[in-house]
Amino acid sequence: MANPATTSRAIPATPRQGDIYLADLAPSGRQPVLVVSPDEMNRVLKTVIVAPLTSTNRDWPTRCLVSVRDRPRSVALDQIRCLSVERLARRMGQADPAPARRILQAMFG
Repeated sequence: MANPATTSRAIPATPRQGDIYLADLAPSGRQPVLVVSPDEMNRVLKTVIVAPLTSTNRDWPTRCLVSVRDRPRSVALDQIRCLSVERLARRMGQADPAPARRILQAMFG
């Protein structure tokens, strides 16, 4: 029988809008995501709304460029999804404020 102390995953601190996490996007595996859900929602629910980040930059209206660890990444707003916070593996940082604001204003007005 597996030891619960070694098999359970800790739920991360409350994710904040604009945070970048490495997340389990089964079946495709772990991938960086941008938290786009409002902080008010993130504090109450055990889920977050995220948009995957990709290194493939496309000139599409649903893709926005951000810098993550000094590397250009594309926020895939056409692949937005809701995840359990338990699928957030590790916080990687926060998106640049200006592009993040543009993304969130485009989504939420």
